[in-house]
Amino acid sequence: MRVGSARSWTPRLPPEASGTRRYAFLLIPGYSQLGFACALEALSLANLHPSGQRFYDWRLIGETGDPVPAYNGVTTAVDSALTDLDRSETLVVCAGNEAARGSTRPVLNWLRRETRKGMDFGALSSGTYTLALAGLLSGKRVTTHWEYRDALIELLPDVIIESSLFSVDGRVFTTAGGAASMDMMLDRIRAEFGTDLATWVADQMVYTDPRAATHGQRLSRRTRPGMAHGKLGIALQIMENNLEDPLRPEEIAQVIELSTRQLERLFAKHLGVSPKRHYLQLRLEKARGLLRQTSMSVTDICVACGFRSLSHFSKSYRGTFGQSPGQEKRGTGSIWPT
Repeated sequence: MRVGSARSWTPRLPPEASGTRRYAFLLIPGYSQLGFACALEALSLANLHPSGQRFYDWRLIGETGDPVPAYNGVTTAVDSALTDLDRSETLVVCAGNEAARGSTRPVLNWLRRETRKGMDFGALSSGTYTLALAGLLSGKRVTTHWEYRDALIELLPDVIIESSLFSVDGRVFTTAGGAASMDMMLDRIRAEFGTDLATWVADQMVYTDPRAATHGQRLSRRTRPGMAHGKLGIALQIMENNLEDPLRPEEIAQVIELSTRQLERLFAKHLGVSPKRHYLQLRLEKARGLLRQTSMSVTDICVACGFRSLSHFSKSYRGTFGQSPGQEKRGTGSIWPT
């Protein structure tokens, strides 16, 4: 990555980098302001390029045309209510933890109608759920914020949900939101106008190491304090990848070429718990997310988190969180209706 100001370095643009690309951002109430700002700022900065070329235009859209509140309460004025888009525009759905409520019938019908024109379209964070409700993601590889992933995997069986920062499948693109929106938009700038412009924009953002789509959403366990032991990181990853059908500690030990006793010592030294206890905690955390975010039944969640009996699930859950799964479910409203 080159570092320098606009005065000291003028990037070269490829011959095909002409014309202005147009984006339309649909703001769903409760959207993530960070994710939206990161995406829009990348386009805005591209227009400050010393060549004087205007690379991007955009407009903001809300269902009613009224200012749209982000999840933090800050409202953003929009340019219009739901309106006709041009096929040359790129549509981006911006949402947050109220995506289901904001995915109204008029919004879904509008998305179906406009995307039939053949434009590129995508989503930031849980905007992926809105596109899925509109029937636009069947069979597609997509991503969303890690906090919503488990719930949406259960609710959207015909959609392939990955753990990447952002994902591109044909004319559909999705991102985990937050700062990942910046990585995705820099990748789009690179694809649309070349690497030099994307590099220049990254420098203006003081973002010296843009991440690839395959970069993990969460801080790798291997890079966290006390997690430097390579085989411990592999064991943790095996557990996270097998929550619905958990493996026995001896099976995990065999995969990473340790004895069961060595595996137990490794967990005791770095995590202060046994492998079995840590594995149980991961499954219970997944269950808690599903109880709070979805309208799935307690029985279905029990199965999805690898528990063979409802009584064992309830006892373990109460011992960890101080209330039964049923009490947890009654105390919260589901974010994602089944």
